[in-house]
Amino acid sequence: MPAITEPKLISGNANLSLAKSIARRMSMHRGMSVNLVDARIERFNDQEIFVEVFENVRGEDMYVIQPTSNPANDNLMELLIMVDALRRSSAARITAVIPYFGYARQDRRAKARTPISAKLVSNLIETSGVDRVLTLDLHAAQIQGFFDIPVDNLYASPVFALDIEHHFKGAMEDLMIVSPDVGGVARARELAKRINAPLAIVDKRREKAGEVAGMTVIGNVEGKKCIIVDDICDTAGTLCKAAEVLLENGATEVHSYITHGVLSGPAVERVQNSVMKSLVITDSIEPTDRVKAASNIRIVPTAPIFAQAILNIWNGTSVSSLFETDTLVPIYEGMYQRG
Repeated sequence: MPAITEPKLISGNANLSLAKSIARRMSMHRGMSVNLVDARIERFNDQEIFVEVFENVRGEDMYVIQPTSNPANDNLMELLIMVDALRRSSAARITAVIPYFGYARQDRRAKARTPISAKLVSNLIETSGVDRVLTLDLHAAQIQGFFDIPVDNLYASPVFALDIEHHFKGAMEDLMIVSPDVGGVARARELAKRINAPLAIVDKRREKAGEVAGMTVIGNVEGKKCIIVDDICDTAGTLCKAAEVLLENGATEVHSYITHGVLSGPAVERVQNSVMKSLVITDSIEPTDRVKAASNIRIVPTAPIFAQAILNIWNGTSVSSLFETDTLVPIYEGMYQRG
């Protein structure tokens, strides 16, 4: 078997622009061209997925970049079939780079006779031949334990901390981090500690699934610039309602930092018409034209942190070093200057 010389990237159709950005960023770090492996991923008339890899990958260290976002089932099958193609082509190691892990919200049995779909998806990915998973802001930390292979879960909070320090320079003492529900307190507290800001919680009460009956703010937000922090923004209903409640409780303005911009259905229109001054998301899910055109939605790139994580995995060095904001300053050079 030939020695593993360079990491090789291959991408599905879910977020090709992010995959190309990761390749460009790795090219900068390596001082040599890193390109996506040439392959074709197409569908037959009955929508069966077919994958053909045009380059030799025998003995190579492969990184398959494919978020399992909408359409979740198609993108998941693309990932599994790509991995199978690489495994049958004698790749030495296969890492699934899944910026957005679909089905993550189905991580437990909330009621009788329901599935734990996140566990099923984990089994499928592992059985397909993946040796390692690299992902970003899993909805529930315990999903890492659904796998019997290494899982590196990156965090958006250090990148968000850099972005907040840059865009709220001079107003850091006026900031208040807000969790939109009790379940997200740990995530919000993590960011609050990074920027040395206080924490508030919006407690929501539901009469039935999908409908918020009422909201209560826990904490004094009067005179504060509130930043709502969460991992997923789907229809944006809860987010926009939380922003209204915060302003009613005396907040001067409301911004949101959400890792995964699912933004399905009426979400973009809701955000544009809401009282929120800005919604910041990452490009873990490829943004639609409507998202890009929205005046109060801003996208933070994840290519720098994913490129560095891939290189660290390939080199056998620490991935957890990327959990620190200071480590990311040189990685996001030019975007954010501290001090």
